[in-house]
Amino acid sequence: MAKISLDIINPNAAGIDIGSKSHFVSIGQDTGDVREFGVYTKDHQEMIKWLRENGVSTIAMESTGTYWQTLFNALQFEGFEVLLVNGRDIKNVKGKKTDVIDCMWIQQLHSLGLLSGSFLPDECTRQLQTYYNHRQGFIRHRAKYTQKMQKALRLMNIRLDIAIRDITGKTGLAIIEAILQGERDPIVLANLSDIRVKKSKSEIALSLEGEWKDDLIFVLQDCLDMYKIYKEKVIKVDQMIEQLLENTFVTKTDTELPLPKLRKRKKAHKNVPSFNIRPIAWKIFNVDLYQIEGISHGTVLSLLSKLGEGLHKFPSSKHFVSWLRLAPNNKVSGGKIISSRSPKGRNHLSYSLRQAANSIGNSKDHVLKPFFNRIAFRKGRGAAITATARKLATIIYHMLTDKKEFAPAYHNQEGFERRMKIFSLKKKLSSLNLTQEEKASILV
Repeated sequence: MAKISLDIINPNAAGIDIGSKSHFVSIGQDTGDVREFGVYTKDHQEMIKWLRENGVSTIAMESTGTYWQTLFNALQFEGFEVLLVNGRDIKNVKGKKTDVIDCMWIQQLHSLGLLSGSFLPDECTRQLQTYYNHRQGFIRHRAKYTQKMQKALRLMNIRLDIAIRDITGKTGLAIIEAILQGERDPIVLANLSDIRVKKSKSEIALSLEGEWKDDLIFVLQDCLDMYKIYKEKVIKVDQMIEQLLENTFVTKTDTELPLPKLRKRKKAHKNVPSFNIRPIAWKIFNVDLYQIEGISHGTVLSLLSKLGEGLHKFPSSKHFVSWLRLAPNNKVSGGKIISSRSPKGRNHLSYSLRQAANSIGNSKDHVLKPFFNRIAFRKGRGAAITATARKLATIIYHMLTDKKEFAPAYHNQEGFERRMKIFSLKKKLSSLNLTQEEKASILV
């Protein structure tokens, strides 16, 4: 019986199973080659010393959550080659599952060269990502207290949420502030509305007739105070983000290119950064992503925080789309596709692209709207949002890597029909098995 052997690709490899209270490290396939270390800085130094004594040069680690980051940075700083491995790549282990077996399995796979590291941003991008995630948390809390204010008003039958679009806008906050100061006359409150509000003042006054309750007024005041606190926190984080972008990313690029004119858009959403991120992104990328209708300030900020200038680490747009979990995960059995759903997973950039795709579906004259409608007609709106987000990711990849501006004519309906006709003609010609002379005569 023939035996199949695998070559050792990484002879000086170690495997680490990261835990919340201890880390298990394996440098071989015997139980004596496994040691357990704590999570303190002193334990990290002991682990590094032990790895150096055993001649380890490359390490693969698997972790959930953020327990891996401090050890990863310490090992990288000491000169080790460190890979952070996705848990899906190593989970199929026969027998009992223990920390010792896990780290030995990681070491074995890494020795054979069967593991690949996850994408990790550079230090500057990591800092930006920290600020961005912190900012998103404040926005979620701010939205929560907005909902609580709506609930307090609704329980008093003050239906301000129906009369105006946003109770935390200029009109809504003016009316709420007046209510908290003791004003109860609906007509006086309605007169505080801005001239741009679509509803008439008489209808707004009708929505402000209710039953005033002291306990709900108290809740309304507290929620408004918390809303203002989180609003101020978002502004402070925006200042830190702007400072980091200006001092770290923009200084790397010496090119000063003229910023192209931008098509007039609707009023910016209240969650957009408090600074103008468009010229900063233009200096970093040397292309204007805002030429794509539907790409917002939040999408660009999410792109910078997740990737920075590391998009070149993806060999192709397909790798980039797969990392975003926007590509179909085809499962084939017996020659048939039994499932093609995109894989699960949370990615802030993917979520931002899905929001942009949803706005494209709601638009009237977007260049990608025909594409969105075709997918929605065949598979539903959810699949259309995923497919359009995937197309946006592909467009952004080629714009940033090829340094080319967005070409609407290529993606419109006429361009799509032309490409489909060319593809159909090529398919027919290949099926005829024509000679070079026959192909030349057709072109003539």
